Amino acid sequence: MSKHFETQAIRIQTEHSQFSEHSTPIYLTSSFVFDDAEDMRASFAEEKQRNLYSRFSNPNTTEFVDKIVAMEGAEAGYAFATGMAAVFSTFGALLNAGDHIVSCRSVFGSTHSLFTKYLPKWNIKTSYFKITEAEKIESLIQPNTKILYAETPTNPAVDILDLELLGSIAKKHNILLVIDNCFATPYLQNPIKFGADLVIHSATKLIDGQGRVLGGVTVGKEELIREIYLFSRNTGPAMSPFNAWVLSKSLETLSIRVEKHCENALKVAQFLEEHPKVNLVKYPFLTSHPQYEIAKKQMRLGGNIVAFEVKGGIEAGRKFLNSIKLCSLSANLGDTRTIVTHPASTTHSKLKEEDRLEVGITDGLVRCSVGLENVEDVINDLNQALNN
Repeated sequence: MSKHFETQAIRIQTEHSQFSEHSTPIYLTSSFVFDDAEDMRASFAEEKQRNLYSRFSNPNTTEFVDKIVAMEGAEAGYAFATGMAAVFSTFGALLNAGDHIVSCRSVFGSTHSLFTKYLPKWNIKTSYFKITEAEKIESLIQPNTKILYAETPTNPAVDILDLELLGSIAKKHNILLVIDNCFATPYLQNPIKFGADLVIHSATKLIDGQGRVLGGVTVGKEELIREIYLFSRNTGPAMSPFNAWVLSKSLETLSIRVEKHCENALKVAQFLEEHPKVNLVKYPFLTSHPQYEIAKKQMRLGGNIVAFEVKGGIEAGRKFLNSIKLCSLSANLGDTRTIVTHPASTTHSKLKEEDRLEVGITDGLVRCSVGLENVEDVINDLNQALNN
């Protein structure tokens, strides 16, 4: 098998059935049959590698996982019903009561809730470092620290963390480095090359790319995935065969879609940077981005998310959204359709103002997930909305 990304995305497939199909079929089955009692015994004893039950594995989920494993340069993986199921199951499988996490403060809202509301129920605590204070990470590491966690680029402010630095810290202190690589996809960034032990994706975003299905996946070291698999086999967050089939098909076009997303996003970012109604623009491949050099070091392109601040605060942000005509108002991202979100009045409105500001969510911040429309139409819509 070729090691080229695009070829792997298309040519990694399940074995053909007796019908010699060219495209992998959907295996909508809850369970699988055995030849006899001995076959069943040996299969459940894991003396044979085979499908037993679709909560454990299924030909469609296996194909999807095999592709992500190859793309990320991982050893093994497991697919989940959602991105958050992947996040929770990864922590649930690997942490014990009394363990400690060190995490970047700029994490997805549901991950923040997991760290602050749910994991403390099992006496698992989290210490946060700010995106601009990476030098403080080592001072937060305790004897019971098990995991160093980060997402890069971050949601929604598209800040960049230095994966090489995080990898060296994790190795020095013998802790696990877990990276949420959702915004970059395996096409733009491979954290394992920089020392990550595990990589998590919400496949709902750019991996699907069309806003159709939910999904998540964790890939990385085989012995760690084994623990995540056993935890998930018993707790039941498995991806459905249908969603796995959709997502595996989506991966066949991931590289060309993401290339175009990034091309459009850079043009949108450059337009916004010149607009008089915009205070600031953050896009990893703009030279004005605070971590531009780090982004260039570890990412192939800048991704499809542009964060920008509308002059006039929350009210200006609301007026901007109300003036949008072409783009979608949605909480999703990574879609073929351009989506604009105003976090301060929607997704992060329940946070205290000081908490929002600490992670870069100012009153006027807008997150724009740039789609695959003609970029001139996207720019024209943003322009008229800003001018209104």
